[in-house]
Amino acid sequence: QVQIVESGGGLVQPGGSLTLSCTASGITFINFDMAFYRQAPGKERELVVRINRDGTPNYSGSYKDRFFIRRDNPNNAVSLQMNFLEPEDTATYYCNARHIIYPDQYDYWGQGTRVIVSS
Repeated sequence: QVQIVESGGGLVQPGGSLTLSCTASGITFINFDMAFYRQAPGKERELVVRINRDGTPNYSGSYKDRFFIRRDNPNNAVSLQMNFLEPEDTATYYCNARHIIYPDQYDYWGQGTRVIVSS
């Protein structure tokens, strides 16, 4: 049984930092690209960053200026360090595990962790 579990969300003041964690079980972790998405209230889910199996990160938009993803293969985990948080970063953050065996794509999602940036 595949399980993707996020943790680390919470309330943080503008300008603060937060680190999200994601652990995976039931998959061969090294075969999966891992990613964090986020969904703000009333908006569609969007990609924040994906880190490939080889550890190469691919940030969406300008996130790389403030966010940093790290992959920990021995522990089947990824983390997202978020700095200089803004109220616009308020969202539910989801972890995604993706494995592509052309032409099929396998996606597994966590339940999400809520981040609220507010004073």
